[in-house]
Amino acid sequence: MNRLIRSIRLSVTDRLGDNILALIATLHVLFALSLIVTLFSVSKARAEDVACGGKNLIAEMRTSDPARFAALEKEAAAVPNGKGTFWKIEKQGIAPSYLLGTMHVTDPRVLAMPKGADAAYQTAKTVIVESDEIVDDRKAAAAIMMQPGLTMFADGKSIKDFLKPEETEKLAAGLKERGIPLTLVAKMKPWMIASFVALPACEMSRKAAGASFLDKKLAEDALKQGKSLKGLETMVEQLQAMDALPVQFHLNALIETLALGDTVADVMETTTELYLSGDTGLIMPMMRAVSEEKSTESDAGYADFEQRIITDRNRTMATRAQPILDGGAVFMAVGALHLPGKDGVIELLRKDGFTITSMSAAN
Repeated sequence: MNRLIRSIRLSVTDRLGDNILALIATLHVLFALSLIVTLFSVSKARAEDVACGGKNLIAEMRTSDPARFAALEKEAAAVPNGKGTFWKIEKQGIAPSYLLGTMHVTDPRVLAMPKGADAAYQTAKTVIVESDEIVDDRKAAAAIMMQPGLTMFADGKSIKDFLKPEETEKLAAGLKERGIPLTLVAKMKPWMIASFVALPACEMSRKAAGASFLDKKLAEDALKQGKSLKGLETMVEQLQAMDALPVQFHLNALIETLALGDTVADVMETTTELYLSGDTGLIMPMMRAVSEEKSTESDAGYADFEQRIITDRNRTMATRAQPILDGGAVFMAVGALHLPGKDGVIELLRKDGFTITSMSAAN
């Protein structure tokens, strides 16, 4: 039995390089989570009834395949700023600011924030999030509807034109579990539909029941407390980054995410626990833990995804944050995967003259 479980889990992990892209793209782009509650509704009763569950695949790999886990750990250790989610930003002559890496989810464990983050937030005069448009779902949705070509097929086609009959049936079933009829979203582009199935039903339900994900809560609290709220991107810009990737790439991600089935909850739990432990540098290597025979096409698709959804946006965020941070007393919250790496937001801000120190080590 243990061998069978190991085989299943390793097979799942081998597919993460492709399957995880739709999930992580959803976590990176606030729009999908923010707009879902505007377009669709799930009863509060259902939200209370659904439990997330999910198993930590990395924890299981640690015992079932220690050599593979050690290789991932070694790769993660080489990632600059790959440990920790909470950082202090300083520059001579101005009040200190703080940087929090977030997950765009409603998980109560994530909402709790690391030690010291809440106190830092209270001292801030300005709060920076990826997009300040998240505080008004309907206004954001209206802005997006002004450019339907970013989210909808404009040539009369629907997702059914790109899927095999059995794939269409799986998609319909997956959406039905979330209370969304396929006919209602069939003309949406694959990445939009993927955002509905790449998250566990519990996350969708909590969001639809009115729960705020971490970034949105920080933005809402900023307005309530009279702080200045600044956004680094518009939601249209976030959508353009997604739409720039090939349709076939999104189609593959959608189909393979459907194939994961309930294992989506395992992927979410794995990512969440890595985030909570501060092992942000291990998240991307975990995603790349595909089989040794992964195709060149997969490599190319992943590289394009990482460039457009992470690296390019890192530069935009750092460039736009710099003059705000120069004012001091800022609390900046952006997706945790934007922080690590030589092209991550932390290194880019250091090049702008800021001293950035991990606060996680002090906890």
